Amino acid sequence: PVCLTLPVCLTLPVCLSEVLMNTRLETSDLRWTNYPGDDPHWDEVSGLDDESNSVRTYEICTPDSPSSFWLRTRWVPRRSATTLYVEIRFSMMDCSRLNRRHCRETFNLYYYQSERDEATPTHPAWMENPYVKVATVAADHLSGFDKRSNIKLLRLEQLRKAGLYLAFQSQGACMALLSVRVFHRKCPPLRRAFASFPETVPHSLVEQARGVCVENAATLPGEQSRPPSMLCGEDGQWVGQPTSSCACRPGYEPQDADVGCGACPSGQFKVGSGPGGCEPCPANSNTPVPGSAYCPCHPRYYRDGSDPAHAACTRPPSAPRSIVSQLNDTSVTLEWSEPLDRGGRTDLTYRVVCSGSSGSCSPCDDSVLYQPAQRGLTSGRVVVWGLSPHTTYTFTIQAHNGVSPVSQSEPASVSVNVTTSRDLPPAVLGLRRTAASETSLSLEWNVPFVQNQQPILDYQLRYSSKDVEDPEQWRYVSSKSSSVVLTGLQRALQYQVQVRARSQAGYGSFSPVTTLNTLPDAHSQLVLTGVPVTVAILLLIAVAAVAGFSMKVYIDPFTYEDPNEAVREFAKEIEASFVKIEEVIGAGEFGEVCRGRLRVPGRKENYVAIKTLKGGYTEKQRRDFLSEASIMGQFQHPNIIHLEGVITTSCPVMILTEFMENGALDSFLRVNDGQFTTIQLVGMLRGIAAGMKYLSDMSFVHRDLAARNILVNSNLVCKVSDFGLSRFLTESSSDPTYTSSLGGKIPIRWTAPEAIAYRKFTSASDVWSYGIVMWEVMSYGERPYWDMSNQDVINAIEQDYRLPPPPDCPTSLHALMLDCWQKERANRPRFSDVVASLDRLIRNPASLKVTHPEGPSPSQPLLDRRVPPPLSACGSVSEWLLAIKMERYQQNFLQAGFTSLDVVSHLNTEDLLRVGVTLAGHQKKILSSIQTLRIHKAPPSLLY
Repeated sequence: PVCLTLPVCLTLPVCLSEVLMNTRLETSDLRWTNYPGDDPHWDEVSGLDDESNSVRTYEICTPDSPSSFWLRTRWVPRRSATTLYVEIRFSMMDCSRLNRRHCRETFNLYYYQSERDEATPTHPAWMENPYVKVATVAADHLSGFDKRSNIKLLRLEQLRKAGLYLAFQSQGACMALLSVRVFHRKCPPLRRAFASFPETVPHSLVEQARGVCVENAATLPGEQSRPPSMLCGEDGQWVGQPTSSCACRPGYEPQDADVGCGACPSGQFKVGSGPGGCEPCPANSNTPVPGSAYCPCHPRYYRDGSDPAHAACTRPPSAPRSIVSQLNDTSVTLEWSEPLDRGGRTDLTYRVVCSGSSGSCSPCDDSVLYQPAQRGLTSGRVVVWGLSPHTTYTFTIQAHNGVSPVSQSEPASVSVNVTTSRDLPPAVLGLRRTAASETSLSLEWNVPFVQNQQPILDYQLRYSSKDVEDPEQWRYVSSKSSSVVLTGLQRALQYQVQVRARSQAGYGSFSPVTTLNTLPDAHSQLVLTGVPVTVAILLLIAVAAVAGFSMKVYIDPFTYEDPNEAVREFAKEIEASFVKIEEVIGAGEFGEVCRGRLRVPGRKENYVAIKTLKGGYTEKQRRDFLSEASIMGQFQHPNIIHLEGVITTSCPVMILTEFMENGALDSFLRVNDGQFTTIQLVGMLRGIAAGMKYLSDMSFVHRDLAARNILVNSNLVCKVSDFGLSRFLTESSSDPTYTSSLGGKIPIRWTAPEAIAYRKFTSASDVWSYGIVMWEVMSYGERPYWDMSNQDVINAIEQDYRLPPPPDCPTSLHALMLDCWQKERANRPRFSDVVASLDRLIRNPASLKVTHPEGPSPSQPLLDRRVPPPLSACGSVSEWLLAIKMERYQQNFLQAGFTSLDVVSHLNTEDLLRVGVTLAGHQKKILSSIQTLRIHKAPPSLLY
């Protein structure tokens, strides 16, 4: 039994002990063993203790004999204790009263350990070894025949065997054993520092006890995941303070000092773990449920993604006021006052939208320029120039703040109409190349004819590599004459060039785009003389000229006899001192992937992604690692990941690329499920298609196009990456592959059937993969073909099965996917066709509003078992949320009291807002599942 033992703890606080033997509680014979047994001198008798309770005692009185007389207890099990205490209550006669020569006033205590009850009258031998002597016990009080008692407490340490016997040895004493109690001590249960410690038996002088965090508490983030611990002393007392990293979870605050955690009441929240208390909800937000870690915003109020949880909810600003225009020939200065309502925020900016050029409603062309900028203006003034004469423009000033994108509403704006008057120079014609080298182009053009005696002051020429569509990436050059030399170009690369003239009235419009080539290398240039040549030589020169103006073609670095030469040719070497690694963000096939900063003298510092080659590599591994840089270095396109350079002259070897803040497209979409408009998703797809068109034009086949290999930056620009697998396809646990009969690993779910069966990789097989990427994007990162095995996928495609449209997918987009999945690769569109199709859809947003009817199509039998189950098919609210991939709101539903499916089936949009489901896409998905249940429950008369 477990009992409280006050006397044993003396002056210490109350502690626990467990009694293993106590003769005071015995009412029958103790049956202990005497030695010598033939003439026992220890007599077992009944008597009364100090409190007049009947007890069994042993008495001996041999003052005339110095011989040893032993008394041994029965076997006492040790249980889990390694230290036991023996409390002996006895009386001892005063030898002076007996006047005997051999009388003694002491006795000895021994013990013997064993694994089981094995003692006999002759075993173990009655001597100090094998018995272990504990102490010679002397009386504090000697008495006559009044049997005044003594109490001695002795400790047995470092016990290891299952149990023990106690033995008492008398050598001439006259005494009585009134009671013997054997026990061990325990530390009682304890709650401290938000940790709970169980009742603990010390196994040594000090025992380290393990505990757990109390309810609604958890280990602080960043701490090592070790359970709380506290010292339990052998005296049954807790020692010092616990070692604990437990703290109240978000939504809970400390109660009763450091003992427990209580839920924040309704209308209050606590955002993080730790000792802090709950706070009232910020302005324009509230939480109706206890234990909240944040307060959802009221309807029509929002938080930006960078706003902390304790920030007040805010609104988009109202429209700017009092716009004023000042026209100066073909330029105009616009000024306005700030909105009456900034929305409660300080990050107010403005955007200028120009439209109505030449009497149409289309946006202004890129010849219109803005100072200081068109977007992100922080003051109410902008200068616009480069306008066409005799033209009416409409300028709209939009007000934005941090929550404008989140609100998904049209920005508040104010507009003004402006009509220009003076004539600008006409467009420049005849732009042509007069000479070229590997790194330069010499250009000239016709001098335009000007009227009204306004001479041409100078010319402005702009240029960029082909397929660069962002005007901000073009470079500008001015010239006083009608010719210019462009230097610092890349060899064997196509450039697009435009030029315009400037007079006193301002700049005219840019000339049409002219595409020109730099030469591939110096020794391939043909120098033409003025000597007449034969027709055959003229034909050869014509063929060479056409070849010189053809599209740049990708060069496989593995065709080089020395692959290091390909690295030196296509990748720029960077000094290791220019790079600072900040953190590891992942792992690649060859080593770690890090984020760092690149600071090249004379250039702005910027973030880069760094792939490292781990130590101990072979020359082949180094060659394979750097081959990706040799590939990337040949590409210059806004939708292709940009290579900054390589570090090969020091360790570790590194590849540096631009840093993409939002990471891989598939995981980015899953994290932001339902948060983008259809036009935003189509814009992402358009960028990917433009990058693949560029690669296709260069005769480069990617082979592993998938959403996991598309990277996304902070502006939602998607860029094709991961060119290392274009040649070496590998297997990973997250992307199962199928081994074809010809060897090699292929990502089955993304690969065209001819590439699986015959390893025929072409741009057409990349188009098939692009169709899968379209499906991934429109389904927000859903796994293609769900849980079907790779062999099932192969068989299904052979039977003409194709993926159905994701929820809310426009019909036009799914039709384009099906075109990409044509069985005959010749029937699939080219990437230029895909880009053109997406451009048409973007220009006509109404075409993106037509979607497939909900529910599985009868022509798609393989899909039926993979449609997310309706609410009626689930057993609980948690199971239902998991099935529709909305498990992130599980705690919200339970805390709001929506714990049954019947209650959930009656929810509406306002209920979801109160629960904390504020994203429109998530609301639509949840309400769609609830609507399915209502249809199933409706009587037949309501279904018609």
